[in-house]
Amino acid sequence: MRRKKASTKRHVDSGFPLIRPNAAGLDIGSREHFVAVPEGRSTPSVRSFGCTTSELKAMAAWLISCCVDTVAMEATGVYWVPVYEVLEDFGVEAFLFDSRQTRNVSGRKTDVLDCQWAQKLHSYGLLSRAFRPGKQIASLRSYWRQREGIVDSCSRQIHLMHKALEQMNVQLHKVLSDVAGVSGMRILRAIVAGERDPYALARLCHRGVKATQEQVARALEGTYREEHMFALKQALEGYDFLQQQLVACDQELEGSLRSCPRPPRSPWCPKPAATGARISPTSTCALNWLASLESMSARSRESTPSPPRL
Repeated sequence: MRRKKASTKRHVDSGFPLIRPNAAGLDIGSREHFVAVPEGRSTPSVRSFGCTTSELKAMAAWLISCCVDTVAMEATGVYWVPVYEVLEDFGVEAFLFDSRQTRNVSGRKTDVLDCQWAQKLHSYGLLSRAFRPGKQIASLRSYWRQREGIVDSCSRQIHLMHKALEQMNVQLHKVLSDVAGVSGMRILRAIVAGERDPYALARLCHRGVKATQEQVARALEGTYREEHMFALKQALEGYDFLQQQLVACDQELEGSLRSCPRPPRSPWCPKPAATGARISPTSTCALNWLASLESMSARSRESTPSPPRL
């Protein structure tokens, strides 16, 4: 009778030192989240929680009762944001990592195995942390991204105004460098209000426009069909609404900038131009804040000793 060979297979965990014994793993979903804690902390060691705020708070309380101080979770869409913020409020470290680090691992077929695998990798220190700024900088970044979206929407409305003018054969963009500038807005508002005389419209131009009134008047001779006028009116109204949204966003952004701690004003901070150009308070506050960060970075470089030459 053939004797069986003694198994020489070693346990996969035996060769790795345990770096984070109180680590948990979290699999983020759109409807429910699966959480795995170390074996022996709870029965069962894997639980699922819903996505409502009360359930997220219950999840954080359960993790604290299991003596968990750090939780690894994938950056899945934007579903991780409320989970991250709730864990941050409860004092539990939310360890965010890129899903590419665990994407190609074979055998992970369910959400339960996903969170268990994340917990194991995190406990052995095999995950690299994704960048996530602090609360104040994260808030500032959210305002700034919101502002970028509003600016993109304004560009879309300007494009629609260009399209309506082109369909009416109003060649305003060929005599004005910026249709959304002072002269362009005066002319567009007058057209929407019912003015059709090209010379009366041309007289609305600012004196700094290079084209003559005769050239502007010829460019404003269009068909002015009703359907295209309706499109122009709606695009102009959308642009005005977005400009109001932009002002409100700038006010919130300025308040967030002022609340950020920063060192005294740096001598490197650029001064306003002497030509009388207007600089918004938000831009000035942002420049001061960025210059302060640059000053701190420069002082850090000066205090760091240079490496020896080889």
